Amino acid sequence: MKARTKHISKVIWKEWLKPLIPVALIIFAFRSSVADWNKVPTGSMKPTIIEGDRVFVDKLAYDLKIPFTRIRLAEWEASKIGDIVVFKSPENGIRMVKRVVAVPGDTVEMRSNHLFINGTRCDCQFAPGDVLGDMKENEIRGTIAVRENLTGTQHDMLITPSFASKDSFEEYQVPEGHIFVLGDNRDNSHDSRYFGPVPSSAVFGKATHVAWSKVPDEFLSYRGHRIFNRWILRTDSGFLPLPFFGMPEACLPSPALQPPGAKQ
Repeated sequence: MKARTKHISKVIWKEWLKPLIPVALIIFAFRSSVADWNKVPTGSMKPTIIEGDRVFVDKLAYDLKIPFTRIRLAEWEASKIGDIVVFKSPENGIRMVKRVVAVPGDTVEMRSNHLFINGTRCDCQFAPGDVLGDMKENEIRGTIAVRENLTGTQHDMLITPSFASKDSFEEYQVPEGHIFVLGDNRDNSHDSRYFGPVPSSAVFGKATHVAWSKVPDEFLSYRGHRIFNRWILRTDSGFLPLPFFGMPEACLPSPALQPPGAKQ
């Protein structure tokens, strides 16, 4: 009986498990240096990325690293303003997803949730209502969906005037070899306002689209329409600036500034 069990174990190892080792090494090496996907557990990047999304990460977007290490073999591009990056937090080592708003040499400042890059205010306008389509009613209540222009590229974000967040900070110059990142859910994000700039060496790659999306805590409930949804940065012009969000009148915009479809 023991001999038979030993023989079966050898067969399983030789015929099934051993051939899988090189396959597993190739897969893990691929995920380490070429491409990967990451689950997003928080809402700090709403409305662009929501809880339950798994984002595709292009690890060859900026450089090539030796698998399973942070050693760079080659570097061909640096992070740009507007990129969504996955990185290791300089504060606690947790893997995070945020948007780049300033790169080495840039100055960045925030006044009542209005961003200034190199002394120029980033204009904003109300975002279309459909950008909140995948969020629940209780998540939308009290928020303002805004489209921000980051030096020529546009993205959608959320402002929650009632939240006590770090919505202002003095002008800061990003040091060499670092980037400054913010969450799109501007009043509900732990980012460079709190832990400082992120070393470029801590960046794993660039998040390009949703690879998979599942509704949290709901069995077999998937958001099929979000799969392979890319975040295309718009370069339209014609922004209609909003009032400062930190001011009381920001919650009561003039009729000309009403969100699309709002009753006047």
